[in-house]
Amino acid sequence: MDISKKAVVLISGGLDSTTAMAIAKHQGYAIYGMSFDYGQRHRFELAAARKVSDYLGAVQHLVIPLDLTVFGGSALTADIPVPKGRNSGAMARGIPVTYVPARNTIFLSIALAWAEVIKAGHIFIGVNAVDYSGYPDCRPEYIAAFESMANLATKAAVEGSLPLHLHAPLIRMTKAQIIRTGTDLGVDYSLTHSCYDPCPEGGACGRCDSCVLRRRGFLEAGVADPTVYT
Repeated sequence: MDISKKAVVLISGGLDSTTAMAIAKHQGYAIYGMSFDYGQRHRFELAAARKVSDYLGAVQHLVIPLDLTVFGGSALTADIPVPKGRNSGAMARGIPVTYVPARNTIFLSIALAWAEVIKAGHIFIGVNAVDYSGYPDCRPEYIAAFESMANLATKAAVEGSLPLHLHAPLIRMTKAQIIRTGTDLGVDYSLTHSCYDPCPEGGACGRCDSCVLRRRGFLEAGVADPTVYT
C-alpha cells in the first residue's frame, strides 16, 4: 500500500471527527480510526465511534484505554457539573470546565506513535476554531506547532522516510459548513454522538455547549437534526 495514502484519524464518534474521517476517505486515504476510553462521562461516544468507523470503511479501529480521571480537572473526567443553557456570548468567555487538560496533545501523541508504526504519513483531527467552546488545543497555531514537533520527534521523519502531515480540515469551518460538507459526502449523522452529559440511555441533554452548537449547526445548515434529545 502507498504509505502516502494511509491516515490515522482521531474519531470520537462526534459530529466533527466523523466529518473529518469522511473527508479523509473522500480524499482517497486508507483510514485507521483511533478512539480513547479515557474515563469520559459521555462514553456513549465510543459506541458511535465504532459505528462510524465501520460505516466509513476504516481498515482498523483501535480504542485505547487511558484513564484521565486520575488527573480530573474537567467536567468530563471529574465530579464537576457540565455547564448547561449557555448562550454564544457565555461560551466565548474563557476556557470552559469541559476542557480536558492537554487532551488533544495526549491523543495526537499516541496517534503519532501508531502512524509511525503502520507507516502512515498523515493524521486527521476534527478540531474547529470557529464554532468551538474555547479550547486552546483547537487553534490553527496549535495544529501547526504539533506538526512541527512531530517531524522533530520521530525516527521516520528525521531519517526522511516518512514526514508527518497533520490535517485539521474543519478548523476554519462553521458548524453549519461542517454539517453541509458531511451531508454532501454521505455522512449519516444519526450514528454520531455529541452530548457531554447524556442520560443513562444515551439520549442527548440538549443543553450542554456541545448540544447547543450541534442543534444550531443543523438549523443553520438547513439539514434535519437526527439527534434524540431528552
